[in-house]
Amino acid sequence: MRTDKDLLIKGVKYLGYTVLLMFSAPVIIYQAFKNQEHPLYWPVLILGLLLGVVAIAMGFYSIKVLVDSLFGKKEN
Repeated sequence: MRTDKDLLIKGVKYLGYTVLLMFSAPVIIYQAFKNQEHPLYWPVLILGLLLGVVAIAMGFYSIKVLVDSLFGKKEN
């Protein structure tokens, strides 16, 4: 059982994107709540919430890719 280096690099890249999303989503949500009287309040808030959901999904996916690269894919 050897480590798939290409899949490991892909997982680390996804983990980097996840970290970027994990920091940008709360900042966007905070900016939306700070400017509640602005006409773009709802679109910015929805964008921040969507980025938060995508960050969570990318987190699970990147951990799955890392585990698959280290232990191999599960065969049925």
